[in-house]
Amino acid sequence: MTAWKYALAALAMVATQPLVAQMEPVPARAADEGEGPFGKLLIRGATVIEGSGAPPAGPIDIMVEGNRIAALYPGGAPAAEAQDVQRVIDAKGMYILPGFVDVHGHNGDASKAPQPSYGYKLWLAHGVTTVRGVSFYFGPDTPDLSDARRSAANTITAPRLIPYAVFGDKWSRGAPDTPTEAREWVRWAKAQGYWGVKFFNGYSPAVFAAAFDEAEKQQMGTVAHLAQTGVAEVNARKAVELGLDDVTHFYGHFESLLKDAALPYYPEDYNYFDEQSRFAWVARLAPQAVEPGSETWDDYVDLLIESGVTLSPTFNIYAASRDVMRARGFDWHARYTLPSLMDFYAPSATNHGSYYKDWTSEDEVEWRNFYAKWFALTKDFHDRGGRVTAGSDPGYIYQTWGFAYIGELEMLREAGLSPLAVIRAATLDGARALYEPLGEEPPMGRIAVGQLADLVIVPENPLANLKVLYGTGHTRLNRETGVIEQVGGVRWTIKDGIVYDAPQLLADVARMVAEQEAAR
Repeated sequence: MTAWKYALAALAMVATQPLVAQMEPVPARAADEGEGPFGKLLIRGATVIEGSGAPPAGPIDIMVEGNRIAALYPGGAPAAEAQDVQRVIDAKGMYILPGFVDVHGHNGDASKAPQPSYGYKLWLAHGVTTVRGVSFYFGPDTPDLSDARRSAANTITAPRLIPYAVFGDKWSRGAPDTPTEAREWVRWAKAQGYWGVKFFNGYSPAVFAAAFDEAEKQQMGTVAHLAQTGVAEVNARKAVELGLDDVTHFYGHFESLLKDAALPYYPEDYNYFDEQSRFAWVARLAPQAVEPGSETWDDYVDLLIESGVTLSPTFNIYAASRDVMRARGFDWHARYTLPSLMDFYAPSATNHGSYYKDWTSEDEVEWRNFYAKWFALTKDFHDRGGRVTAGSDPGYIYQTWGFAYIGELEMLREAGLSPLAVIRAATLDGARALYEPLGEEPPMGRIAVGQLADLVIVPENPLANLKVLYGTGHTRLNRETGVIEQVGGVRWTIKDGIVYDAPQLLADVARMVAEQEAAR
């Protein structure tokens, strides 16, 4: 039974998992990758979007000392304060935000991107300075923890890495099958240095309850992908009642809102292991659920609010389901998506998420309707005070690292969050979701004195147009010259007081892509 449950849990995430040993080690940070930290770094003249939801304000000069924000000077720093700085960034006319937090990251599949720095640099190039790995790598003897330590020491070019382990993974004893084993595994994971636990479904309510309780005692976070294989026993409502901190994706929500039955309907030829069948029928859950605004709907949203659970929807990762051709032709694929990654994205009987073997217009319409109800649930939850965060789950379904994160911000906006609320989800709320299990306020997530110097500097206003955050920028016509221009893109990402040139990071990635193309 244990092996079967673990197999179902693993298949919820991957259909075929290559050997982690094939992954290349992350190289040490080169001398020309990032400058600093500095004794004093002065950022001049930016408009500040500080992360809490407060409106923009500027111009403001920001003084950074080492890896912390030391002072904010509305209107400009006094001349005496600017005399002994080691580096000045002229950000006049630009916008500065807290570093972005991606709460759903992976980076351990050699068949897609064998060098982890490919993903790490793409995240940094898009302003992502913190990533929660759920997990970064799968299996025992993997470098989740060593990558996290090296990033904390800034000896590799990478965002701050927050390692979570999949429940039952990493150790040699197999999936926990009793409450006692669940507690033992959680304590073991804590002792190794993991910050939290990622759950898939397939365990009994008693095992979940024990694991959630032990994780809280150990000050570890919990996040769950409540796959179809286990929602008959533990849907999102049940998981939240048992003590889950964070529901990711859509799994478990609509099974908690069924209007005519205790279990969802699946056709007689449904096969969960056939991903075309699995994902086509995800969208068919929406008509089986109650309507927004109904008593059952409102009671469920109230439960989520009262529990204090976080929602990290990762809208972007399934977005291709409503328009495959668009996703296959994203602007960035040609220059920044590895050929091996494009191969993985293509329709496949084995690669997880590559399920478009015969994807029809009917499937896409069903998914568009599904998103409408999923958006409504997220918006209602947010409007009643619930915490929504931004996660990208990159490396699947045409969603390439970094670019996928900005896509998630656009989809949070599409769901109805205001631009300021989107930035808060990407910064302060993401940071709080990571540090709340520790009983701490996060050291990053907003622009304030004493906070870590994790910052994003952008030439254009992202509140007016989130597309200016994409590494490929935004295409617009200059009405005065008649010239089509590419504007935007992050100019600098600052992590721990180290200034990274975002265009240089993108050039490094483009070189990796070109080298792989040439080798082929």
